[in-house]
Amino acid sequence: MKIENSELGNMEIVKMTKDHTEALADLEKLCFSEPWSKKSLDDMVDHASAYFVTALHDGNILGYGGMHCSIDEFYIDNIAVYRRHRNKGVGSAIINNLADEAKRRGGKFISLEVRLSNKAVDLYKRLGFAEEGRRKNFYTQPREDALILTRRF
Repeated sequence: MKIENSELGNMEIVKMTKDHTEALADLEKLCFSEPWSKKSLDDMVDHASAYFVTALHDGNILGYGGMHCSIDEFYIDNIAVYRRHRNKGVGSAIINNLADEAKRRGGKFISLEVRLSNKAVDLYKRLGFAEEGRRKNFYTQPREDALILTRRF
């Protein structure tokens, strides 16, 4: 899926491949205190209930996101964007792609957990996610509660 973006020109959201996973494992280390490994990402490429995408611009990776499906419920695992590409519409494009795929597959909703302190909370809310609960001490390193945000279709 090609996306017109005023700052990035033509950005593309493509299905994640094993060609992407080494760079994405490095991105995980930059973004998360408990990053996914290359092997974990490799395992998602052909996983039957997983759907992972990579955002590209001129062949360069900007970020990625992925989710798992359980019947008609979709759960976002990770969204990560390189710091230099944040606030340019990359995260929104990834999230909208995941939501579109969930709807295409007959999903009732798409949901995620996010740290209370994560600046992306505002983005998720702008994209139609609403708070539906909290998970006490869900995150470690540092310990923090998670918001459960859900977008219903």
